[in-house]
Amino acid sequence: MGKILTIHGGVPLNGTVRVGGAKNLVPKAMVAALLGSTPSILRNVPEIKDVVVVRSLLELHGVKVDQDEATGDLTLDPTQVKTASNQAIDAHAGDSRIPILFCGPLIHSLGEAFIPDLGGCRIGDRPIDFHLEVLREFGAVVDKAPDGIRISAPNGLTGAKLSLQYPSVGTTEQVLLSAVRAKGVTEVSNAAIEPEILDLISLLQKMGAIISVHRDRVIRIQGVETLTGFDHTALPDRNEAASWASAALVTKGDIFVQDAQQRDLTAFLHVYRQIGGEFEVKSNGIRFYHPGGDLNPLILETDVHPGFMTDWQQPLVVALTQAKGVSVIHETVYENRFGFTDALVRMGSTVQVHTDCLGSTPCRFGQRNFKHSAVVVGPAKLTGADIDVPDLRGGFSHLIAALAAEGTSRVTGIEIINRGYEHFMEKLEGLGANVELSN
Repeated sequence: MGKILTIHGGVPLNGTVRVGGAKNLVPKAMVAALLGSTPSILRNVPEIKDVVVVRSLLELHGVKVDQDEATGDLTLDPTQVKTASNQAIDAHAGDSRIPILFCGPLIHSLGEAFIPDLGGCRIGDRPIDFHLEVLREFGAVVDKAPDGIRISAPNGLTGAKLSLQYPSVGTTEQVLLSAVRAKGVTEVSNAAIEPEILDLISLLQKMGAIISVHRDRVIRIQGVETLTGFDHTALPDRNEAASWASAALVTKGDIFVQDAQQRDLTAFLHVYRQIGGEFEVKSNGIRFYHPGGDLNPLILETDVHPGFMTDWQQPLVVALTQAKGVSVIHETVYENRFGFTDALVRMGSTVQVHTDCLGSTPCRFGQRNFKHSAVVVGPAKLTGADIDVPDLRGGFSHLIAALAAEGTSRVTGIEIINRGYEHFMEKLEGLGANVELSN
């Protein structure tokens, strides 16, 4: 049995929280250290489970990882990289999807890589087939076995011209980590251009990689024989910032999110103000608050960057349950991201999910019977309930719904939230939340 979080709702969240380094960048930056011939230093590292998992995987492969106790900075030394046992790698199979990104760097260093079955949040079909196809384009040989997948390249990896079916973040990361030391030139079109991707490119350039980003989602990489280590400070986590912003709105609170950056939150800030929330951009962060009065319903579609990010959708849906009128949300990135709304309905909200595309953005799910659109009618009077966390962002959304609700909620499965929210219990208590953690 995991721990139980008891939440006594009805208390506005007020105060300051600081966001750490981006969950969607830091573990990938740690993997990138495998590409260097000298140690790397990574700064602004959040204390989250994904970092712990990747550190363990790196150490299994012979990377020496040291952490500065005062700053949390990581020093990663890959000079003694080695093959890890299948059993040791498999022990982490259910914890993270990051192992697939080890392939390119390990092939460059060792000639092969082993990948177990992969875990991660169950919010939609995130197959590794795209990754494997990319590796095949680079000349890798993929052998599937009962215990996982072995990928090798007897002649090394060679640059390729690639066109992604969808601007997938994970697949773009795979291309970058494989191409920087491949022979020749790689060009990838329809690539992801999220801020975390651009920060990964900045890090790789510090290592000596030759990468250029062009218009229309085209990235070109000139492979080099060797790379050196990096000294890099991870960009702040824009998804955590948006989550706390939604928490302020839902609980009618006032939260200053230290280190939140306006540049990476432009689409979110636009929607936040549309719904009736207010924000104040300062030199060291952004203040988010509920100005009073009714919140406004809206029509919203998620999309890849620079659109409204899918990770922002779930916490904002909780705010829309308090808006006066009918809101429509069309999820175009992950097909199963509305499962979390079942708990919101039990708490008293009116949410209907549909298989139809209730929006104009081109969508991959329209004819596949996935419930990927939602209609929310508010305002709803939320009451406490027993909740089991389904996934990372959905779990945080349940927390803020419980914080706004009348009465008491008991939340299980909160370990999932540790994957992406650093010190979230301490932050909740610092904002005045009435919460208790028990076994």
